Amino acid sequence: MQSAEQLLLEMLDAAIAAADPATVLARHLPPKPAGRCIVVGAGKSAASMAKALEQAWPDVDLSGVVVTRYGHRVPTERIQVREASHPVPDAAGECAAKEILAAAQAAGPDDLVLALISGGGSALMPLPVSPLTLDEKIEVNRLLLKSGLTIEDMNRVRRRLSRIKGGGLATAAAPARLVSLAISDVPGDDPAAIASGPTVPDPSATENLSHLVTRLGPSLPQAARDILLADPEPATGFVPDFRIIATPQTSLEAAAQVARDAGVSPILLGDALEGEARELGIIMAGIAKAVRTHGTPLRAPAVLLSGGETTVSIGDTKPGRGGRNTEFLLSLALALNGSEQIHALAADTDGIDGTEDAAGALIGPDFLDRTQAVGLDPKAYLGAHDSYSIFDRLDALIRTGPTLTNVNDFRAVLVL
Repeated sequence: MQSAEQLLLEMLDAAIAAADPATVLARHLPPKPAGRCIVVGAGKSAASMAKALEQAWPDVDLSGVVVTRYGHRVPTERIQVREASHPVPDAAGECAAKEILAAAQAAGPDDLVLALISGGGSALMPLPVSPLTLDEKIEVNRLLLKSGLTIEDMNRVRRRLSRIKGGGLATAAAPARLVSLAISDVPGDDPAAIASGPTVPDPSATENLSHLVTRLGPSLPQAARDILLADPEPATGFVPDFRIIATPQTSLEAAAQVARDAGVSPILLGDALEGEARELGIIMAGIAKAVRTHGTPLRAPAVLLSGGETTVSIGDTKPGRGGRNTEFLLSLALALNGSEQIHALAADTDGIDGTEDAAGALIGPDFLDRTQAVGLDPKAYLGAHDSYSIFDRLDALIRTGPTLTNVNDFRAVLVL
């Protein structure tokens, strides 16, 4: 059998490949329109999805605009690609959002509006409700990122503060036919949560969000506070044609097949694991030890596979460099405490863990010995939320570059 590190990397490659728009998009397309097809969209995969669409429909009158993260542009011929900031919005994203909304509004009843939606679209397409300004929206986004709120609660706030999310883009496209193609990066593949649901009704439109205002604290801009505390309006009533073309579960299953081919039994723990990254690391260490010591739930060789999106609660301390995947791995390594024959990988499938230049990292049984040999204190790095730095010092980071897709986090704990 190949080395543990090689096998883990092959599983990551399979997970990413299973969500490649060039492979999966064409089979989910609707019938070709007789007239124009106006393309709009946002997300880390938006440009690669646009390119896949152009290749699938060379004979269709395609036009429109999508926005993706800086550095995620790919060459397109008929669909315009804009770039903007993620995870903190910027003015380029607001300009792109206005272009996207205008393109949808220009569609006539005989046109097809095709929306290409993927994770990251919420930050990339900021269009705040008046009187909220972009600067205030950016401050709200910063508060959300360090709040420790679940992605569901973050999206409740984002939809309420946006003109384009929570079905706003769908409203703009009427009366044209609207079809959405989406790559899911959220637990449960909820259409309203992917990029905060620009083409589906807001399921939380009538909810009282005062508890989230309290969680976000006194730094929340007053305009945002007023909007979130205002009497909610009824949800927009329409039935979307929403097609998910790639999911975290599909990617986990692709990785599981790689494991089987190598003679390793996969244990799929789910595609929607949430909670604090460091706490999940402790839990995973316990399961891995049970496999190693007791042969439960399966005997070794086995691999624990999981997806989803954990959180890292920063609090008021100034954090170091890190992301939720490297924080998970550092916590896992400490909890394993050098347990023999246990290796692990954790990475974001978009190629960027948090705001850093790495997708994630790898650990082996010798991880703590390696930190001691160079005089590093892993507990101190974990306490400072500086997991990227310790993995960088040990040359254990995984750098894939932008993968141009995004089905959220991928975690594999290999027990030999």
